[in-house]
Amino acid sequence: MEDSYRHKGLRRGLVNTLIEKGIKSKMVLDAIGKVPRHFFFDNAFVEHAYQDKAFPIGEDQTISQPYTVAFQTQLTGAGSGSKVLEIGTGSGYQCCILLELGAEVYTIEYNKVLYERTRKFLPSMGYKAYFFQGDGSKGMPNFAPFDAILVTAGAPTIPTALVEQLKPGGRLVIPVGDDKSQKMIRITKKEGNKLVKETFDNFSFVPLLGEHGWGKK
Repeated sequence: MEDSYRHKGLRRGLVNTLIEKGIKSKMVLDAIGKVPRHFFFDNAFVEHAYQDKAFPIGEDQTISQPYTVAFQTQLTGAGSGSKVLEIGTGSGYQCCILLELGAEVYTIEYNKVLYERTRKFLPSMGYKAYFFQGDGSKGMPNFAPFDAILVTAGAPTIPTALVEQLKPGGRLVIPVGDDKSQKMIRITKKEGNKLVKETFDNFSFVPLLGEHGWGKK
């Protein structure tokens, strides 16, 4: 796996694209600029790695569009020392961005093939997270509470279990809608368990599977 000057230049171009699209967090932009996204692509498709678009990774899943990754990460407010639950490990790219921020990441993947692939691949790149396979729609109560919970799949509703696993001041970022389009939602848990809900742009994610998602596959 080579990360050449050319690749780094392409990443700088991607970062500039994200700035133009409205991403403001310097920490998030720096993280995008560090993670070699082409490592997640077969050699035949490397030219696609630094385009701002999603790309299939098999198992009916995709590596998310960089703008989507940056937008969601920015909404979490995660930073150094944050304890973050990622629901939907997928390729592992989003996980790497969170790790570059200095977060402690717990990541859970429903699909066993992707789980096995990613839990081996990310450490080979030097990224260390806590990897789990199972129903992420229930969260991970044994490791709660979390400073941030980031869901990388579209949910029909906001799972109560995830809100309950936030720390005071914690944020849940989750796309909610139907199987075609979702609104990005951020729930912030204030003191006294008061919840503040914010609604952002439309996105399109693969479905969240599991008990509090779209059921089992």
